[in-house]
Amino acid sequence: MISRAEYCVVACAEAWRDNGEVLASPMGLIPSIGARLARRTFSPDLLLTDGEAMLVGLDGTVEGWLPYRRHLTMVTGGRRHVMMGASQIDRHGNQNISCIGDWARPARQLLGVRGAPVNTLNNPVSYWIPRHSRRVFVEKVDMVSGVGHDRAAGARFHRIPRVVSDLGVFDFATPDRSMRLASVHPGVTVEQVREATGFALAIDDDAPRTREPSAAELRLIREVLDPDGLREREVGA
Repeated sequence: MISRAEYCVVACAEAWRDNGEVLASPMGLIPSIGARLARRTFSPDLLLTDGEAMLVGLDGTVEGWLPYRRHLTMVTGGRRHVMMGASQIDRHGNQNISCIGDWARPARQLLGVRGAPVNTLNNPVSYWIPRHSRRVFVEKVDMVSGVGHDRAAGARFHRIPRVVSDLGVFDFATPDRSMRLASVHPGVTVEQVREATGFALAIDDDAPRTREPSAAELRLIREVLDPDGLREREVGA
């Protein structure tokens, strides 16, 4: 039986399909497994990093040195594809990881803006959200950290390929670049997705199911990439 977490891994991996030789920067366990799965299967040119200053191979062997100046060049030139998290995200893909409530007097302080503006304006950014709810998928974010489609006019490399949650996969393939339900995970209904979202999603009449992992992909996930099954802790269903 394929678990919900394994569908999420494959959905995250698909974000890097056909990316070519770009630096994958996954943030979080399931995106990291997804990036490594993509590298081992349909995106062999993908570059992986140790998160500091080295490019690494599939087994973690150092393949190259990535000095900070070179990293910045990749960040500002569209040669990196990040998958970040979001404390809030709205219909146009604006992301908040900074605070909840009025920024001048927030009810809750979060990570801070960090590198989100530079990431979203200068290279493709996808999102992974392990708990889909109206608290996360909101009509309007309390503070813009990552820039959405309605704020990115003139940004050459701005792109949000996909948003993956524990309920489904979302993109912005609509006339006004608002969020669309691209697929639902098996065991999830369209109505569940709609009820868990704080704005009106664009939903096709016949929303497809998220593709299931192949037998080879399942073997890689279970035996090579995450033999301890840590992915199941991140997605409850």
